[in-house]
Amino acid sequence: MTTQRRRHGAGFKARVALEAAKGQKTIAEVAAQFGLHPTQVTQWKQHLRGQVAEVFAEGRGRGAKEEEALRAELYQKIGRLEMELEWLKKKVGAES
Repeated sequence: MTTQRRRHGAGFKARVALEAAKGQKTIAEVAAQFGLHPTQVTQWKQHLRGQVAEVFAEGRGRGAKEEEALRAELYQKIGRLEMELEWLKKKVGAES
């Protein structure tokens, strides 16, 4: 009989990792509370500590870069569509 692996969402992992990072309970207590293996709790806690600096470092910069790239792409598309429209107007006007 095979058992299917449990999959945990990001919210659950974050909650477990934060509880472990608080230090109010031991890793074994946190693992028992959430029904996990202590090794898994330790891995999620280490991952949290490794990634927490990036949350504050990239906070606003990443969104601005993506927005600027989208804006540039849209302006290019608008320019191309305007050129096509002008070309079509000339083409239809010449055939009449």
